[in-house]
Amino acid sequence: MRGRNALYDSGRLRARRLEGPVVSVGNLSAGGSGKTPFVMLLGELLQSRGVKFDVLSRGYGRKSRGVLLVDPAGLPQEFGDEPLLVARRLQVPVIVGEDRYEAGRFAEGRFGSQLHLLDDGFQHRALARDFDIVLVTPQDASDQLLPAGRLREPLSALRRADAVVLASGASEDAFSTQGKLMWRLKRGIVAESVPARPVVFCGIARPQNFLLQLRAANVEPAAQAFYRDHHAYKEKDVRELLELRQRSEAGGFVTTEKDAVNLGPYLSALTPLAVVRVRMELVDAANGVDTMLRKIEERRGGA
Repeated sequence: MRGRNALYDSGRLRARRLEGPVVSVGNLSAGGSGKTPFVMLLGELLQSRGVKFDVLSRGYGRKSRGVLLVDPAGLPQEFGDEPLLVARRLQVPVIVGEDRYEAGRFAEGRFGSQLHLLDDGFQHRALARDFDIVLVTPQDASDQLLPAGRLREPLSALRRADAVVLASGASEDAFSTQGKLMWRLKRGIVAESVPARPVVFCGIARPQNFLLQLRAANVEPAAQAFYRDHHAYKEKDVRELLELRQRSEAGGFVTTEKDAVNLGPYLSALTPLAVVRVRMELVDAANGVDTMLRKIEERRGGA
């Protein structure tokens, strides 16, 4: 990892540049910092200003290969659960591809030269970016590198960032970010029409955080079932969840938006079901987005 970064820093490996500006949203740790919900929040902020953009993603967990335009009516096996969720929420072009540069070329050929949001892009240095956003959590400050911990890179990698987003209550003092923009993020959930004493189930990186957020919203589960991140639900899972509901005498089910995508055709079998959305708010969002767009324009020579 250090060797690879050194090759890019020295210019021996050169990042390829797209015609349109690239804004990367990434993190230091493996999963659970809220990159995809933040991409959707940033997308909504850009839409409110009339800025046209697309989203580039690897499409983690998909069975397909190559560059594909996400069909919002498609399946996670084809596009990945998170790209599908983004496409449904933002209603903008979302392109998946192992090679994000080729995904960007595809986007520009189809939709013109516009801003690209690169989802989970901090370590994808093969694609040049004009603005680098990194989300950090309190756990990142004391964590270890993989495989001993969850960190993909040490904290010193934040030197490459333009803006550091303090998520999940992360403290500015815990991160060495001299000269970096510091953005504070408020995160919660929207839990509506939740059945009494539900079965809570999810396949996300940090399920205990989801459980804590539900309890903070006065949702007390009758039972719970946790799966691996990006879990693709099968008929057997649904059958076991229905049995768990019966055994625990639960009033229904609660899960996340991402899990609702991964349930696919099995979604209707779990009723009543409340799908909980992540709610994110960027403190002083207008100033943050203004600064980002201004820096992009400066770096592109006012073009």
